[in-house]
Amino acid sequence: MTRTWLITGASSGLGKEMTAQLLGRGDRVIGTSRRPGALSAFSEQYADRFDEVALDLTNQTGIRSTVDRAFDRHGRIDVIVSNAGYGLFGAAEELDAAEIDRQIATNLTGSIHLIRAALPHLRAQGGGRIVQVSSEGGQIAYPSFSLYHATKWGIEGFVETVAQEVAPFGISCILAEPGPTGTNFGANLVVADATDTYANTPAGAVRRAITDGSFVLKGDAARTVSAIINAADSATPPLRLALGSTAYEAISGALRTRLAALEAQRNVALSADRTDL
Repeated sequence: MTRTWLITGASSGLGKEMTAQLLGRGDRVIGTSRRPGALSAFSEQYADRFDEVALDLTNQTGIRSTVDRAFDRHGRIDVIVSNAGYGLFGAAEELDAAEIDRQIATNLTGSIHLIRAALPHLRAQGGGRIVQVSSEGGQIAYPSFSLYHATKWGIEGFVETVAQEVAPFGISCILAEPGPTGTNFGANLVVADATDTYANTPAGAVRRAITDGSFVLKGDAARTVSAIINAADSATPPLRLALGSTAYEAISGALRTRLAALEAQRNVALSADRTDL
């Protein structure tokens, strides 16, 4: 059965790979990009099944009007893929205030407004899927990625809540959590100016690893996208989908560490309860 997908950030990275795979198997795609014409290759090859739309996720009004027009034009959209985003890199103290605001507006607030704009349409059509491309960075944290992690941890909390709210309407949500993957994510990093203060700290070590290429990218973009598509096609998709051995190992290790720390605090936690109940 041919399905219709709306994918933000379709001009690069996982969004571009997903668009190619879906069009290749015969589905319809509405692909968004900040740059008009960035998706012209898809428009030319798949003129009957690809719809290119310009969208800046920092424009809240534009998000809602774009989503409304997409549903008006195509009728039913089966899967909303909130993929657009980028990384802001540097120790928290090194970051520029304007870049902090732009990171949050793009990765977090933009994704929130995209999902909110889609919900009335998904309810009206009797259901659908929302795929939020998060990251292993929505469950763990690397030094020098504080704001990126803030957006990913934030959007995970939002989507987990929304999933509970909209399940009665036949709408399900997936949080895709890739580990470091061979895309152009690194090339699109916005990198803060380094300071000597953090040179010999964990933040400085991560900066050197990215600069010298020793930060290993085990994830394969095509395989990662294929796994996301399969999950979205599933009758019972998972809420969270870890992708790649790095993500699996890092997330499972972080969860075990947090659980052990929580269990060690059991007596303290219980001591904070009221005594009159």
